[in-house]
Parts: sequence; structure tokens; C-alpha cells
Amino acid sequence: MEKTLQILVVEDGADGADVEDIAELTGYLREELLRLDVDDVTSVPGEEPPPGARVVEVAAIGALLVTLGSTVTGLRQVLDAIREWRGRCRESRPSLHLSLDDDVLEISEATDEQVARAFDMFLQRHSAAGAQP
Repeated sequence: MEKTLQILVVEDGADGADVEDIAELTGYLREELLRLDVDDVTSVPGEEPPPGARVVEVAAIGALLVTLGSTVTGLRQVLDAIREWRGRCRESRPSLHLSLDDDVLEISEATDEQVARAFDMFLQRHSAAGAQP
């Protein structure tokens, strides 16, 4: 059975999230994920703004759907790529919201080691759920 991981990138900052920064960070992440052995990586379409509105839905800009296929290998590759990508975002350190099935993982102010442990546990939960290695 094909699995879809939803990723939401949120930039933390005192002045709030900057739409352009989130779009740029998400674009870089999407490019990296497309190089992996996954079925697809798509942006999540935002809701249509009301007529005359100039506001852009931030969640839609920072949201990606990764179609993993049916193996744990795809999820492992995606989590490794996200961890490496986040490690390179030294100045902005975006928060992440990952959702697979009914399992949600939120990462904000965490060290690289804490992120690695959280990703390992997330992967183990989905490996134990009957996914193929």
C-alpha cells in the first residue's frame, strides 16, 4: 500500500514567518526529495483566498506531500534527507510538522541528535506497522 508523508515547514522567528523564506526553504527541500527513490513530491495547494485578499496561506506554501510507495526504505531516505537539509539551515532552523497516517511528529527547537532520535522512533513506528523493508 502506498504511503503519503505530509511535511509542513514553518520558520520560527521573532518577527513571524516570512512567506518568501518559507517558500525558498520548502523549494530546496522539495528539490532534494525529488532526487530520492520516492514516487512523487508535490506542493500542497492552498485554499483560494477571498476576492480582493492579498494574503497567502503560509501553511500551503510550506507544505509538501511525499508519496513514498510501500517500503520503509523510501521513508528512511526522506527522513535522512530532511535531517541533512535541516542541518544546513543553520540560520533559520525551520520547525517541521511531519504526518504519516495518524502519526504526527513535530520538531522545533531540537538539537541534531534529538532530531535523529525522533526520526528513528518515527521510522520504527512505521516499520512495526507492517511496512515492507
